[in-house]
Formats: sequence, C-alpha cells, structure tokens
Amino acid sequence: MGARGAGLYVGRRAAALGAALLLALLAALLALAALYGRCRQEEAPPPPSPAATGTPAPPPAPTAGPVRRLPRHLLPLRYELELWPRVRPGQAGPFSFRGQVNITVLCRQDTDAAVLHSAGLRSRGAAVRGPLPGLGAAVEVAGLRQEEEDEVAVLELRGWLRAGSRYVLQLGFQGLLEEDLVGLFLTRYTDQGRSSMLIASQMEPTYARRVYPCFDEPAMKATFNIRIVHDPSYVALSNMPAIDVSEMKDENGSLWTVTTFNTSLKMSTYLTAFVVCDFDYVTRTERGNKIRIWARKEAIGNGYLDYALSIIGPIFSFLEDVLNISYPLPKTDLVALPEFGAGGMENWGLVTFQESSLMYLPSDKFTSRKAMIALIVSHELGHQWFGNLVTMNWWNDLWLNEGLASYFEYLGATFVDPKLSLDKIFYDHVVQPVLREDSEIVRSLSESEDKIKGSFSLTSLFDSITYNKGASITWMLSGFLTEKLFIRALTSYLKEFSFSNANQDDLWTHIQMVIDAQDKVQLPASVKQIMDSWTCQNGFPVLTLNITTGTIRQEQFLNKNNRRSTDPNNNTWIIPISWMRNGSSQPLMWLDKSSKVFPEMQVLESEYDWILLNVNLSGYYRVNYDQLNLKRLAHLLENDPKAIPAVSRFQLIDDVFVLTKFGYVQIETALELTKYLAREDELFIWNMVLLNLVPKNLESTLKNYEVYPLLKKYLLKRMLPIYHYYAGFIHKNIDALEDDYFAQAYLEKLFATACWLGLQDCLDLSSELYAKWMDNPDYKIPFLIRGTVCCYGVALGSAKEWNFAWEMYTHTDSTEDDKDILLSAMSCAKESWLLYRYLQYGLSDTLFSSNCTSTVILNVVAKDIGHRMAWEFVTENWPLLSERYGQELLHDVLKVMGRFVNTDLQIQELQVFYNATLEEDEREATTLLLESTKSENIERKKLLIKVASWLEKNADD
Repeated sequence: MGARGAGLYVGRRAAALGAALLLALLAALLALAALYGRCRQEEAPPPPSPAATGTPAPPPAPTAGPVRRLPRHLLPLRYELELWPRVRPGQAGPFSFRGQVNITVLCRQDTDAAVLHSAGLRSRGAAVRGPLPGLGAAVEVAGLRQEEEDEVAVLELRGWLRAGSRYVLQLGFQGLLEEDLVGLFLTRYTDQGRSSMLIASQMEPTYARRVYPCFDEPAMKATFNIRIVHDPSYVALSNMPAIDVSEMKDENGSLWTVTTFNTSLKMSTYLTAFVVCDFDYVTRTERGNKIRIWARKEAIGNGYLDYALSIIGPIFSFLEDVLNISYPLPKTDLVALPEFGAGGMENWGLVTFQESSLMYLPSDKFTSRKAMIALIVSHELGHQWFGNLVTMNWWNDLWLNEGLASYFEYLGATFVDPKLSLDKIFYDHVVQPVLREDSEIVRSLSESEDKIKGSFSLTSLFDSITYNKGASITWMLSGFLTEKLFIRALTSYLKEFSFSNANQDDLWTHIQMVIDAQDKVQLPASVKQIMDSWTCQNGFPVLTLNITTGTIRQEQFLNKNNRRSTDPNNNTWIIPISWMRNGSSQPLMWLDKSSKVFPEMQVLESEYDWILLNVNLSGYYRVNYDQLNLKRLAHLLENDPKAIPAVSRFQLIDDVFVLTKFGYVQIETALELTKYLAREDELFIWNMVLLNLVPKNLESTLKNYEVYPLLKKYLLKRMLPIYHYYAGFIHKNIDALEDDYFAQAYLEKLFATACWLGLQDCLDLSSELYAKWMDNPDYKIPFLIRGTVCCYGVALGSAKEWNFAWEMYTHTDSTEDDKDILLSAMSCAKESWLLYRYLQYGLSDTLFSSNCTSTVILNVVAKDIGHRMAWEFVTENWPLLSERYGQELLHDVLKVMGRFVNTDLQIQELQVFYNATLEEDEREATTLLLESTKSENIERKKLLIKVASWLEKNADD
C-alpha cells in the first residue's frame, strides 16, 4: 500500500527554533493539514484537481487493539466466495451486502473447533463437510460463537477434524455497507453532472474479515474462486478476469447480474479486491498483460488517464526485465476511485488508487503531478512482486513489502522519466525526511512478532520508518553489494518464495548465497550481522571524523532532549563508509565497532587536503566533521562547489544544520557553509537551505528581530544569480520548465523568499502578473509561482485586489489547487480591516467548511499584522466557534496558534484562556505545550543573537 502523502507523515515535533534550526516548526501546519485534510468546499465541482503526493498514507483504522493470532490447526487451501452488495442506482440507504463462503482447509492437527476471522458480520448456516475427496459427511456444528473483541468466529463441533484430512467450512454472512473506506465500502461521486455510487474494497491490513469470514493472516495464502452479484447497470471487477456473466432473479423477481471470475493465484486475504461501478476505461496490452484503467466517464473522455496508461506498460516491462521474473497474471485493472483512504493499494490484478494519484489534467502542466503519478504507479506495480508474489510472514516484517516497493518506486519512475534524476529525488523524497524523523521514533524497522501482537496497532506500522527507512536501508544495501549482485539476490529470493511467504532472514540468506558465490565483494561480517544492526534496533548512527588522527567514532543520533538515552540492546552498527579525498573516490571502508582509526583518513596540513564521507548519501547515517575539515570543505565550496557532488552538497549542509540543532556543532559553523551559495545552481539544495534559514511559519517572527535586515542583505546577494536565471524563464520561456521537476517543486519557495526579503524585481513581477489576471480572468499565472504572485498581488494592492481574490475563490470553475492558493493569499493583505473581514467570513457556515475556517485562522495568525487580530477573534468568538466546529477542532487550532506566540506575555494570555475554556486533562497538555514554547522563545532569542552577530561580520562578503 502506498504511504506519504508522498506523502507526509504526521507526528513531527516543534523543536528548537531559530534561523538555522526552525525547520521542525513547519510540522505544525503540516500536522493540522494531515489531520483535517485539504480545505475544500462542501460541494467540489468535478473533476477534482489532483493533490501532489508521493507515497500516500494508509486509511485510518477503525480499531487499534492487540492482534490475536489464529491457531494453526487448519490451513486454508481454496475459497469459493460469493458477494452480493444490495445496491441499486439512485437507491437510498442504508445499504448492506450478503454472501456465502466455502473454504477448503487442510487439517494439520486434530481439533474439535474451527477458528477463523470475522468482524462486524452476522453469520448464518454454518456447516462443515469432509473429509474430502467427495462431498463427505457433515461434521455437526454445535454452535457458532462470535468473539467481537478478538474479531474471530469459533465453530464448535460435535466431532473431530483429523490431521491430514481436508474439509470444507461453509458460512453464509451479511454485513452493512458503510462509507468508511475500509473493508467493502460504498462511495458517492459526481460524473458528468450526475450523482452516482460505486462499491470498492480496501482489505489491508486486516479488513478482509469485515467482508467475509476468512483466515485473515498474510501467511495463510489460498486460491480464490469469486463471483459477484450486482445491479445490471454496473460492471464488476476482481483480481482475475471475468469468465462468465449471467443473470439471476432475487426473491422478489428482480433481475441481477452474476459475474464469475477465474481462479486466482495463491495469495493472502488482504489482496482480495472487489469493485462494482459504472466506470469507463482506457486500455493497452503489454507483453500479453491486458491493462485497463477505470475511472469516471468524464475523466476518461477528457483524457485525464492517458499519461498513467502510457507509463504503466513500460514500468511493468522494466520490473520484469530487472527482476527476470514475468508478471504472472493475464490482466491488470487499475481503478481511479473518487474517494479512497490510501493513495494506492496493490491488490493483485485489481490495483486501486485515489483518483488524484492517477489523473493528469491540462492544468497540471507545470506541476510535479507527472512525477507523482509515476512514483505511486511504480510503487504499486513494484508490489506485484514484493508483497503479492512473495509476502512477509507477518506484519512485523512489513518493510519487506513496503520498503522494497518504495525502493523500486524510484527506479521505475526514473526509468520512464529520466529527467527526475534518481539520486537527487531519492535523497530529497526519502532519505532526508526519514533521517529527520527516525531519531525520535522509538521502534526498529523489523519488530518481534510478540511486540506487535501485544502492543502495536498494525496500522501504526504503515509509517515513514517502514516505507522510507526500509527504502533507505535497501538503497544502502544495493550500494555496498553492487546493484548487479543485489538484483541477482532479489531474483533468487523471489523465485524461491513465489506464491509463499518469507521473513527478513530469508532475504539475508539469499543475499549471502550470492556473496558466497563470488569473490569481488568482501564483507566484514555476515549479511545477517550487518543488516540486523540496521533493522533490529532503533534509530541510526552519527559518525564523527577527526582528520588529524583519522579516527571515526559512531554513536546513536538522538534528540538533544534525550541524548543520554540509548538502545538497551545495541547501539553499534556495522557501517559501510563510502568516501572521497581531495576529489578522488576511495575504496569502501567499514566501521564495525564504536571507534576505529583509519590511517588513510589522516590529512596533511595543507588547506586543500579534505575528506568527504558518505558520498552521495550511500549510507543511512549522518556525518559530523571536526572543525578543521569543515573549514576546508567550506573553503572548497566557495572556490569549486562542483568538486563535491550535488547530493553530497545537499547532505553536507543538511547534516550540519541538523547537527547544530542537536548540539553537535555551533550555528556559526553551519552558516560558514552557506557563503558559497551564489555559485549554487541546484534548486533542491537551495530549497533545503531556505527551509532552514527562513522557515515559512516564522517569516513574520524573524521580521521582528534585528537579524532580518542582515539576513536580507546576506541572502539576497547569494540568491540573485539563481533567482534571475529562473525569472528569465518566467518572463520569456516558461515552457522550458515543463519537465523540470525541481523547478515545479521548489521554485515557489525561492520566489516567495525573494519577495519576503523585499527584492523589488520579485515584487514587481508579482504585481504585474496579478494585474494581468485581474484584467483577464482566463489568464493563467504560472503555477510554479502562483502562490507567491497571489500573496504579494494582494499584499501590494488594496481592497480591489483582495476582492478579486475572493471572487475567484468563490468562482465555481476554480480548481481545488486554486482555492487553496487563494485561501492563503487573502491572508496576505496589509490592511487590518481586510483581515478582520476575512476572519468574519470564516464564521459563515455557508462560505466555508469547518476545515477552511481553521485554515483561515491559521493563515491570518501567521502574518505580520495578524497575530493579535486572530487571537482576539478566537477569544471573542470562542462560544460560537466551539459550538459550531467542536472542542477538539478548536483545541488543535489553538495548539498551533500557541506555536506562533513571541513573548512570555502572550504565553500567559494563552494560559489564562486555556484555563478558562478547556477541561482539566486538556489544560495539562496545553500547559506542557506552552512551557515548551516558552523554552523555545528563550532558545530562539539566544540563537538569533548569535546569527545576527555572525551576519554583521559576513553580510558584506
């Protein structure tokens, strides 16, 4: 299943603040956005504009308790499954479904009970027949007991099932068809102006038991014979091709269609899939694999799925060729669902997607949409081998599914679009984000089964550790093995465990077999010893290099608040070290103890003698250099930045800013590495630098400190070359940026910072383009900088410009992306009365949804003149806001507001308000938050004094 929304994982912390260290505060708004979703009108006009996302997050779990494992007395071999959703077009709810399942099982141990999973279903007509072959006699069922808390059904028998014999468990069942996006669910949508309904499924991780009684564990694979009874106006889809379509009448004589599907391959229950819809499709065939993409008729007719269709076949062929294993199914249906809790789900032969993950609209021309579609499609197709063909034994090794699929996600996407640049996008999307999170997430990549069974909700495993750390560890593994040996080992692993299950030790075994069969690559320990050090303990290491002695020391990289804590099991990794000396790549080294001297890394006194570790981020760790080497690297960057590869420049600067935050180095050291930036032409590096120096959530705060004019002078001098380079495209040749992913993703931040710093060319450009739009509403502001243009178009204008933004926001033809941009832009107004009116609009339940109201408040509170106004608005209107939108929503809004306060007096005011309005348990939580905010204010002031002092000495350089 996809995860990331792209991509982003919630749970980031508001940590130490300051010019170089405040990136973590971006999470405040990101967390709220992830919690409440995109701000949309209640009735969004079709088709919805796709939201940029990488690997999307899984749907929320209705329950999150301990997991009960089934006894191994019975092993399922084959399911005969009929599903009958009782849904007619235009019918009003409530809706239900019924069905019948006959499960052929092999008895492995004598038992007088059959235990299988069932949740939220009413079962009827339970029977057991056997032993087979033949129909067999009935084994009398004494009773059927449903244990709701453990989600199991127990068939108590009056006789015994004998080991070695096969039996058939027969169960009728029925359940409710909800709109909750899990199990078998119903969703409503609009197509060509007509309201419609469809039925779809989402079984991962443990929702198959909500659809039919089954052995709902990944290792209990079986084949499936499926038939679906449905309204004749719909088409039914499942994992395999349909082999028969017939008719039947119900008890009232009404006609229904019965679609029967071919026998499936042996697979896990979480991969079974069903869709009943009135969709159209586009199709192509690739190496005998019939590929169809199903979607709303309007979307198909407008060609929104054409790009996705054009890349699916080539990605399939790429994966077949690389892995040397053919795709085993005769068809692949991909369905674009208007509503879906995940970005994508890899069901074998019937892959389901949130429709925004597949659709490419004409308005997406200058967005990163193509890249995002290629990434998520590659991820789900990668699962056809990693997860479907070979499945992890149990959810504790989920990374074998998701980490490997995430790794091939980037290989597949950059194969069909080489301009994406594999190493840059992988580091930017995968490694760098998870390194920032992994120091604060207390779990390992591969957990013990007992730990998960007793304390983890399975859905909590679908996180950045499983996806991004899994992919990063795989990247590192491929690097030190060589890609050739790694792929050879994967092929061996896939072939041995096809249609079966494996754990991570099985993967290590096959890699070891490949290593033992050659002598070119030598490892310092067994593959299992090396890789278990990365997968079976929390976190990751930071390496500290002393170039005078050649000593490298490793320790676990930890948050400054818990630096003294360590993993009680092991805090030493076996680390591959790729390195470079004076521009020349050196042989791979290994650090297999806490500290080791490498004579090769002792340097001369010459200022031109330098060492670079972890070249192109080949390893999953951070590097801390001594002052001497950092000084030499800074000098190198100023004189010859291209001597260090682009990804290594990104990593070097990112590492030093994060190490500053955690107390390893001083802020002045980090700033020294920014002196060269006038010669930096990589947007993805500039984006990282600006996110550290000018965090979006603190733009207005920084303007209140003496550091702002110094930062303005220092940064503008270095930004001008790259700004003017891209401004030239905006003025003269915007089409040249159509396939430039990094311009699509990061040009907005560059231009927003330039305008924030007061660069007149940027301000004039924003006013000019916004005025063009006002003169001609059909004019399209370049999407690459649309947010900046709209914000400063409003900020530099008056009521006329604001009113135009409001008119465009309420315009029925505006896309959701446009609405989101305008919702933010209207808070950029510089006249207080306009902001006050905007907040008042937020009280209207007809103009905004509750999500948008919170967004309006947060947008205003983040602006220079909006802090006090938004605070007074909330306190004055608290009773109405609380009644209309609920205590929980407003509590979260206020928590985010608390992160924007600047003074102790404001903190006291917040505390007084919280004490007067919140419950005791909520007051305790907010008190902790405010104490943290107070500490952050103190640290911020101290840090900005240091930053200002350094800038005073260097702003003119």
